Amino acid sequence: MRVLVTGSRGYLGRRVVEQLTGAGHEVVPFAGDVRSAEVPACDGVVHLAALVRIRESFNNPLDYYDVNLTGTLRLLRAGAPRFVLASTAGVYGTPCGPVLAEDHPRVPTNPYAATKAAAEDALTWTARTGVAGAVLRLFNIAGGGDRDDTRLVTRACGVAAGRVPSLEVYGDGTAVRDFVHVRDAARAFVLALETAEPGRCEAYNVGATPASVNDVLAAVERGTGNPVEVVRRPAHPGETRELRADTAKLRGLGWEPRESGLAEIVADQWAAERRH
Repeated sequence: MRVLVTGSRGYLGRRVVEQLTGAGHEVVPFAGDVRSAEVPACDGVVHLAALVRIRESFNNPLDYYDVNLTGTLRLLRAGAPRFVLASTAGVYGTPCGPVLAEDHPRVPTNPYAATKAAAEDALTWTARTGVAGAVLRLFNIAGGGDRDDTRLVTRACGVAAGRVPSLEVYGDGTAVRDFVHVRDAARAFVLALETAEPGRCEAYNVGATPASVNDVLAAVERGTGNPVEVVRRPAHPGETRELRADTAKLRGLGWEPRESGLAEIVADQWAAERRH
């Protein structure tokens, strides 16, 4: 297929391009603003471009709706028969239990997640006109040379390397989150694109390895041989203690994480940290 990829130069986008190319697809990187740049004809769209900072979204909610929702609508209007949207586990909001399946209610608690939920709805309704749609709700992607120091694994490796002074930990470090290697996440996008059915839009969770903050810190110290300087802060009020992805639906398509063990993620990120 000829596949348009927005956000193709980003952290996840570069890996999606690699996986699509390896699977024999022709990749068309999307250059420019998703709200205004020309959308070339293609057989499918993988839409990754978005504003993604939760705290920033509270200060600039209209900007987030403009880019994340208006941009999605514009791409949908271009009429590609297949469309895969990158979304977030944040659409679930405060979870009803520790393990989240795709049928969990969506109750976003910040403007960023709300824009993603709205984009999901736009794709779901558009799929009823015959488009083959898929939504991938990403949990915590990691590894692969990430340079975003707001992410736990990346920052911890940066601290171990001496590039970043310290890591702030809120609470006792026992809160559990779900991690997935960026290349495993990229493979999920390719699979979702290839298996999407016309007239339907399916949502899939993308996670692999539940781990606490303390687990991550221990893995980084073991994997690097260096200490991670931690600054302890009070826990955020109402913090979710455990957040894990039920990935049975994605695995039903044949997806299996290959590189998402915690030690593998840390080793991969540490190798990239040392190269840089």
